[in-house]
Amino acid sequence: YASGLRNSVFMTIHPVTGSVFATEMGRDWLGDDLPPDEINIIRDGQNYGWPFCFGKRIIDEDFRGTVRFAPPDSACDRTEPSAIDLPAHSAPLGLSFIPEEGWPEEYWHDLLVAYHGSWNRSAPTGYKIARFKFDGAGNFESQEDFISGWLVPGGALGRPVDIMTEPGGVMYVSDDKAGVIYRIFYRPDMDI
Repeated sequence: YASGLRNSVFMTIHPVTGSVFATEMGRDWLGDDLPPDEINIIRDGQNYGWPFCFGKRIIDEDFRGTVRFAPPDSACDRTEPSAIDLPAHSAPLGLSFIPEEGWPEEYWHDLLVAYHGSWNRSAPTGYKIARFKFDGAGNFESQEDFISGWLVPGGALGRPVDIMTEPGGVMYVSDDKAGVIYRIFYRPDMDI
């Protein structure tokens, strides 16, 4: 269906556009800040660049000319760029769109992504759930933390893995470090 994907193991469907969104972890050993982890919109017949290109059509210098099938410099121009670049080594896993039912309109159809967290970065990153805001047509606008606090000075208290939304606005988040499942819901009597 599509090629050039690396570790796109979690996917979800946008409730308005029907597009398939997938998280993707970039490879290791390029330093703390490269390559970005990604959110991709998976389209039929597209090549997303791996292993030769990452992010917004950036050539992976470790592969330039070293493999018989390595692309020429312009080959990345023909790949599908990432829809959204994420901090390197955040390890994005589960993702889910916020439903209309049970949440205020300002949250409808925004994307939640579980950052499992880094294991090989000098300053840890991830260990949270990020919210990606979209307009009514499904265009990305901005991002912010939705739930954080798992990463503390002494290490990680938890590592979120997957997010499942249910009718009525209830969400479940699995955590494979703490060995728990969190139940999340909106309470109109409290600020969120």
